[in-house]
Formats: sequence, C-alpha cells, structure tokens
Amino acid sequence: MGIDKQSDIAANIQIGPTDLGMVRIYIEAEGGIELPLDFDPEEAEEIAEELRAAAEAARAIGSGGPKGKPGRR
Repeated sequence: MGIDKQSDIAANIQIGPTDLGMVRIYIEAEGGIELPLDFDPEEAEEIAEELRAAAEAARAIGSGGPKGKPGRR
C-alpha cells in the first residue's frame, strides 16, 4: 500500500510526552496492534512541520487551487 492509497483499517492515535522527556506517538489499530513511537523533541518538531506541510498540500488539492480555503485568496 502506498502513502496515497485509501485504507479501510481503523486506528486510534495519541500524542503526548513521556516521563523520560520524549514525545510519544501511540497508534492502536484493529487486531490488537499497538505501536508506541518515541521521538526526541527536535524530531517531534520536524514531524509536526511535515504534518503541517502535508495538510497544506492536501488542502490545495481538495480546493483545486492554491493554499487556503475554497473561495478565499
């Protein structure tokens, strides 16, 4: 499955700090899959920037135009 393919798999995600000063992204999916991913704060900030960039790109694709909401420029 590629990153741009739809999936029917449902999952929950939780994000928060650990007691060791890391940022944990915890994913729980169907079938008992549990995936704790720990990142140092700098890595977490890089991931956040990538999420923002992906959201901006998805918004542009969804609106059929440049950044922003449909009808606003």
